[in-house]
Amino acid sequence: MVMSKRRQAPGELERVRQFVNTREIGHVSDRIDEPRALAAWLERQELAPPGIRATRADVTHAVALREALRAMLVAHNASPQESAPKEAWRALDEAARRAQMRLRFTDDGRAPLAPGAGGVNGALGRLVAIVHDSIAQGTWSRLKACREHDCEWAFYDHTKNRSGAWCSMQVCGNRAKARAFRERHAAPAS
Repeated sequence: MVMSKRRQAPGELERVRQFVNTREIGHVSDRIDEPRALAAWLERQELAPPGIRATRADVTHAVALREALRAMLVAHNASPQESAPKEAWRALDEAARRAQMRLRFTDDGRAPLAPGAGGVNGALGRLVAIVHDSIAQGTWSRLKACREHDCEWAFYDHTKNRSGAWCSMQVCGNRAKARAFRERHAAPAS
């Protein structure tokens, strides 16, 4: 799916958006479903050093993290009283544990969260750190998944009132509105 620049997330949060979008639900494609593909994706995103090797277990962990993040983004696009499933938060906790996350104080007075582990666990930990920073900055709730259940493409809601619902108004938004119109105007069953 092509994403306009205005739907991309700011700064490093864009990496999380792209990570969630490694799976296209409507097209049934997954760009990190094999160890080599996962390693290559992490390298391209500069989350891991060149030559990183991934295992089947790493793929399982990455997919679990990705789908937990997607569940959170779906919740961001739901009713205000709906929150992310507890299992999603547990998956982030588990990724942080495997990555051995810790604060690292720098000479300039910053204290970024960073993984102590290397390899794929460390790379996934960098994504967890980006989520952590985004929550602290107040940008996390603007990262959403499309309301269309056969899409759920991650996008960043740049609208002033945070009302963005679809990854694309031209595609998913029009489908949803056409479906609602048909349902409202359906002939009553006799």
